[in-house]
Amino acid sequence: MSESLNLNTVFKLGFLVNPIAGLGGSVALKGSDNISAQALALGAEPKANLRAKKALEILLPYKENIIIYTANAQMGEICARELGFTVEVVYCSNSTNTSELDTEKAVNALAAKEIDILLFAGGDGTARNVCTIVEGLDKRFPVLGIPAGCKIHSGVYAITPKAAGRVIELMLNKQLVTLTEADVMDIDESLFRQGVVKAKRYGEMQIPSELRYIQAVKSGGKELDELVLQDISADIIERMDDELFIIGSGSTTAFLMEELSLNNTLLGVDAIYEQALVANDLTEQQLWSLLQSYAQKSIKTKLVITLIGGQGHIFGRGNQQLSPRIIRFILAQSGGRDNILIIATKTKLNALNNRPLIADTGDCELDQQLCGYFAITTGYKDQVLYPVSSPQ
Repeated sequence: MSESLNLNTVFKLGFLVNPIAGLGGSVALKGSDNISAQALALGAEPKANLRAKKALEILLPYKENIIIYTANAQMGEICARELGFTVEVVYCSNSTNTSELDTEKAVNALAAKEIDILLFAGGDGTARNVCTIVEGLDKRFPVLGIPAGCKIHSGVYAITPKAAGRVIELMLNKQLVTLTEADVMDIDESLFRQGVVKAKRYGEMQIPSELRYIQAVKSGGKELDELVLQDISADIIERMDDELFIIGSGSTTAFLMEELSLNNTLLGVDAIYEQALVANDLTEQQLWSLLQSYAQKSIKTKLVITLIGGQGHIFGRGNQQLSPRIIRFILAQSGGRDNILIIATKTKLNALNNRPLIADTGDCELDQQLCGYFAITTGYKDQVLYPVSSPQ
């Protein structure tokens, strides 16, 4: 137990999980809004509670001083009880397939308990649902998001699940009192699935201000400096020998595909071989099968990815198709880490203000394996060394 805590103080933690958040990621559905049944039919596995658990585990040394107010079953109760916290269920969903309405009703119920902060796990859609209720309250409370969705454009999220726990820990230890307003952003998923990113601001909520742990609002839009992107693309294309190239999501990798005159999935994962398209918009299972098929022909695989502007994530955000087993398979081939090609403009790297890139694969051991310096391709025959860190 931390000595800085008053043993007579009870911290009232609101805790809410959107169980279907991120469900569509690994099966290439670009989100989870209104497609949970489709995602499950394609073999997706719910992981929001696993990410929420990582945040709560940070708080285990303080559990005697915390009471968790939450919703029933997979909306928070099971996760909190399994870790041994004192739990009070304030809302019960009548359905195993929770909805936006369940989230909003749960937030209303939590508000009635005068919680100190709401810790919620989800994506931008969940943040919108929370914001809808919080903005209408007479007495608002701070919130903090645990990133668990496919889309994380909003500034109300910690950079990783563990970072969310660290922020609450600072509050418990009276080290963090400053609050700031952060934007709630979301995009049109119907356009998103067509490769169009159209973000919109839906409101703002108070968050604990701790720059080490809270992400920036995602930098959107296509790179303006086409000459730099042409140079980056030329460098990668020149390296395309007799290998299978997996192309990750993002506008920078999309430019590479345009330079190859190939159809591209802006927000998905594609595969090319000998500069010809093999497949578009692969699911995790399709990608795994493809890698096995090419490996049987003794053909190696390289992965081309970029970072999320303003945040620095290279894995775990918007590219859940690149699962731990996929990444491990690529790393296990001769060349190791050199099989992962990270491309970005120097402008995009400078915007991180010396913060490291983040590998948040959901597998702690793999995240540690990816830590260290990578050579980032920033132009033709131009690379810079830049650090990659695991979730804090």
